Amino acid sequence: MTQPLPSAFGAAVLSARIRTTVEDFFVEEIAGFEPSGEGEHLLLTIEKRGLNTAAVAKRLADWAGLPEMAIGYAGMKDRHAVTRQRFSVHLPKRIAPDPMRLQSEDLEVLSSTWHNRKLPRGALAGNRFVLVLRDVTGERALIEERLRQIAARGLPNWFGEQRFGRGGDNVESALSMFAGRRVRHDQRSILLSAARSELFNRVLAARVRDASWDAGLEGEVWILAGSRSVFGPEPWDETLADRLARFDIHPSGPLWGAGEPRSTARCAEVERAALDGEDGLMFRKGLEDAGLKQERRALRLVAEGLTWTWLDEAVLSLSFSLPPGSYATALLQELGEITDAARN
Repeated sequence: MTQPLPSAFGAAVLSARIRTTVEDFFVEEIAGFEPSGEGEHLLLTIEKRGLNTAAVAKRLADWAGLPEMAIGYAGMKDRHAVTRQRFSVHLPKRIAPDPMRLQSEDLEVLSSTWHNRKLPRGALAGNRFVLVLRDVTGERALIEERLRQIAARGLPNWFGEQRFGRGGDNVESALSMFAGRRVRHDQRSILLSAARSELFNRVLAARVRDASWDAGLEGEVWILAGSRSVFGPEPWDETLADRLARFDIHPSGPLWGAGEPRSTARCAEVERAALDGEDGLMFRKGLEDAGLKQERRALRLVAEGLTWTWLDEAVLSLSFSLPPGSYATALLQELGEITDAARN
């Protein structure tokens, strides 16, 4: 169902393999707040290897003798990686089991402190990545020029393949659900998310093809960097141009739901054209009937602090940070053909 994504920067400049080992994909959460040092929630910073977030949450619940709902975490992290993230464990009596009982080859407790609230989803400032590409083929000068372009202009803010399930099956399943097939409650939210993400990617693909994903159109709705605050449309002027160039604001696309999109003029025309068609109408109606409301998401993504190092002639290490809800695959997409060893 999901279509190949267009490139914002032209033809591929490399082919490579990633995640030949879990160490080749390192992710570290950037904390969104400082712990209070008091309260009844034990805040643990954990490094995990080859485990997904849900597996760690279950292990913590078993360790503390608590239901899994007593465990909090800010974001889901992939199994095929080395990741550092925080978890909270609700311990009203402030008696914590021995953290050494958690230590294993695939899990290490790096620090612990107390906090006065459960760690909610999204309570992070972003994620820091170190990715190692192996078996790299391509001209080094072209690869480095592409990386400089990405650092200077940013990236299309695609929803990654994780949103769509293996082979994009969640998109087809969402259509079946909208056509009347009954699904479990927990699966329903996953399918609604996949449908919404599919529509956003369709609009972003149209904006990449007309080279407006980082430039804006007449009738644009702008989103403030690092927030969900939107404004506009309003007339184009030097102030908007300056803020766009400084990455203070970004063009936005619709996260579909009930209500009229805020965009107008040419921007609205592009969005409508991208979301028309029989399945587009089904997706839109299904999301509206499910009670979701119109929201916006930035079309442009900034890879903060992007640096690269050649570890060998055919081994390239990339370091950068992304805001919450963004995907490292958006950067890899703009480089070329990347084979994910963990998914093949």
